This record gives sequence, C-alpha cells and structure tokens, in this order.
Amino acid sequence: MRDFHECAESGAPFLVAVVGDAVVGYSIAHHAVDEGEILNLGVAPDQRRRGVGRALIESMLSRLGDEGVVNVFLEVRESNAAAQRLYAALGFTEVGRRPGYYRLPTEDAVILRTRIGYSEPRA
Repeated sequence: MRDFHECAESGAPFLVAVVGDAVVGYSIAHHAVDEGEILNLGVAPDQRRRGVGRALIESMLSRLGDEGVVNVFLEVRESNAAAQRLYAALGFTEVGRRPGYYRLPTEDAVILRTRIGYSEPRA
C-alpha cells in the first residue's frame, strides 16, 4: 500500500478503475523524457475479460503520450498468456527477456514495447 501512496504523491501516472463503489483495477507507470514504463496493472479476478485491463492500458498509453512519451515498456510473466494477448492486441511486441526475474514460481519476464505518438517519416 505504501508503494501506491508514494506513486500517487510523486505525480506518477496512476489510474484506478471503479465499477459502482468498488475499485476493480489500477495501473501505475512512470516516464522520463520520451520513454515510459507501465509498472503494474491489476484487475480484480471477477472483472477480468470484461475490458477493464484494456481500458486501463489504453488510458495509460494516452496519458503517457500526452506527456511526450514515444516508447512504452512493460514486463509480463512468461506464463501469463492472457496478458500477453492483450498487450499484443494493443501493439506491444517482445524486445527481450529477464531470465528468472519473477519468484514464486521462478520464471522469466518477457519485456514488451510499443511506440505511441510516433509515425515513421514518409519517403
């Protein structure tokens, strides 16, 4: 909880999804110059596959784009196929791996990146 409080106080992009009176998801990021990283995305188990995660990521990408961010990175567990499908649908591609990054169980982190607010120069 302390980490969330510190992120909110620091001005880091922090989004919360609410349905009725319940918090059903959140996303936290940070950025410097033209690079950003989505640090965490969480969605309540009973709200998964209802568009909450997609809405949070799309909103976060928009917010980071408004700050001049071009490259956005995130890490996801190698076994989290559902999250990887969501991120791929939002334009993220694999750019690397961190072997043994996650614990309980130990598993690789897949590093993903997308580019926002950028278009290739026309020839």
